[in-house]
Amino acid sequence: MKSIIFARVSSREQEETGYSLDAQEKLLQDYASKKQFEVVKAYKITESASGKQIRTMFHEMLNYATKHKVSVILCEKIDRLTRNLKDAAIINDWIMGDKERSVHFVKESFIVSQNTRAHENLVWDMKVAIARFYTNNLSEEVKKGQKEKIAQGWLPVIPPLGYLTIGERGHKTNAIDPERAPFIKQMFELYATGNYSISALVEKMFSFGLRNRGGNKVGRSRMHDLLSDPFYYGKMCWKGQIYEGKQEPLIARDLFTIVQGKLNRKLSQPQFKTHLPVFKAKIICSECGNTIAWYTKKGHWYGDCKHHGTCSQRGCVRQELIEEQMFSCMKKMEYIGPNELKVLEKSLKKSHAQEISRNEIQRNELNTAYERIQKRIERMYEDKIDGKITTEFYERKFNEYSLEKEQILSDLKKLDEGNAKYYEAGFAVHELASKAVGIYQNPKTTTEQKRLLLSYIFSEVRLKDKQITVKYTPGFEFLSKWLPRLNEAFEPAFLTQNEAFNLVSTTGLRW
Repeated sequence: MKSIIFARVSSREQEETGYSLDAQEKLLQDYASKKQFEVVKAYKITESASGKQIRTMFHEMLNYATKHKVSVILCEKIDRLTRNLKDAAIINDWIMGDKERSVHFVKESFIVSQNTRAHENLVWDMKVAIARFYTNNLSEEVKKGQKEKIAQGWLPVIPPLGYLTIGERGHKTNAIDPERAPFIKQMFELYATGNYSISALVEKMFSFGLRNRGGNKVGRSRMHDLLSDPFYYGKMCWKGQIYEGKQEPLIARDLFTIVQGKLNRKLSQPQFKTHLPVFKAKIICSECGNTIAWYTKKGHWYGDCKHHGTCSQRGCVRQELIEEQMFSCMKKMEYIGPNELKVLEKSLKKSHAQEISRNEIQRNELNTAYERIQKRIERMYEDKIDGKITTEFYERKFNEYSLEKEQILSDLKKLDEGNAKYYEAGFAVHELASKAVGIYQNPKTTTEQKRLLLSYIFSEVRLKDKQITVKYTPGFEFLSKWLPRLNEAFEPAFLTQNEAFNLVSTTGLRW
C-alpha cells in the first residue's frame, strides 16, 4: 500500500533533544518497511515554519494523498499531525472517504481508520484535545515571556538588520552588529537627503555592500520597514505599541523623524533613472502644489507642470534658467573678501568656549528637572499604595511624567552631541555657503552631488511664471540674512583684525 510520511518539529529544543526531522523520518521509514508500505512522499515541517505554512503543507499532503490514491499516512505522534479540532475533523473526513485509508501514529501504537472502535475514537478525541491544550498553554507561556522581555527593555524576537541577539537562553539581549550597522546608518542618512526613492536606495546600498541575513539584497518592502522601525533610535514597536528599549541607538531621533517625513511625503517620490535630472522632485508648482516634471529635448533639461486640472502654469522652463536664479540665492551667502573666513574661524573658536559654558548651565538645569520629576513619581507611587490616589490617576500622571523624562534625556543627549560638533559644523556650513556656486559649477561634480548640495541649502523651491521662490534650511536661512550685512560692513573700510573679530562675534553665529 502507498503511504506518506508526515514529520514535524515545533521548537529548536525538540530538534536538539532527539526529535529531529531526520530521526522521525528514520522511525517512520523503518515502520513502513515492517508493514510493507511503499513510501511515495515525505512531508517535513521545520520549527521555523509559520502557522500559515504548516496549514498549507497539511492541506497539500491530504490533496496529494487523495489525488494519487495514497491510503496510509504515517506520523510519529498525534500532536505531530494536528493540534486543533478543525484539522482533526478534516482528517476524519479524509478517512471516511475510503475504507482503505488509515493514519498510523507509530510511537503511540495507535491507528485511526473506519474500523476504529468507539472507545479508540474516544482516545483519539482525547489526545487531540490534549494536543490542543498543549498548544494553547504554550501560546500563553510565550506571550507571558514576551511581555516580561518587553518590560525588561529587550525585543523578544530577532532584532532588525544592524543588531544581533547575544547572551544565554533566558538572558538574551540585543547588541549592535559591527558588520551591518554602518550600512544602516548610511541608509538613513542617504534617504534623509530626499535624493533617493526606496528603489534607488535598494540598489545604492547593495552596491555599497549591504546584505540581509541570508546574504542577499535587501528588498524594497523590507527596506521601507527598516526605515520605519523606531528600534534604531532606542524604542521598540510591539503589537502596535511603542516601548522604551535598552539597546544602543544606531541613529539620532531627529534623523529618524526626518526620514519619516520623507517616507510619508505627498510629493512625488524621486524615481531611479539612468539619467537623473538635477531638479527631479526638487521643485513644486506654486499654483497647484504638484511636483515639476523634467524631460530632455535637444540636449537640454526642461521642467513643466503636468497637472491636468485647473493649473494655469503652462510652458516649459529650461534648467539653466532655474540654475541662474539659484546661483543668485546662493551668492547671498558668499563672503566678498578672502579674509572673512579666517576671522570667522577665530570667532567661532571663541564662541565655542562660550557655548560650552552655556551648555553646562543648561545641563545642570535639565538634571535638576529630571530629579524633580523622579521624586514626584516616587511620592505618587507611595500615595497609590496608601490609597490616597486612584490607579487610573497614577497611570495617567505616570505616563505624563515619563514623557517629560524622555524629553529631558533627549535634550541632554543633544547637548552632548552639539557640544562636540558645534565648532566643526559651524565652520563647515559657512565654508560650504561661501563655495556653493563653485561646487555646483565644477565639471567634476556629479548630478547626485548637486542634488545633495541643494538639499543642504534649500528646504523648498517653488516655481511660478518661470520664477522661483526658495526657503532655506535653518542654517542657510540665517546666513542669507546676516552675511549681506557683514559684507557691507567689510566693504567700505579696511577693518583691523580686532574690529573684524568683534564685528563677526556681535553679528551672531548661533543659528
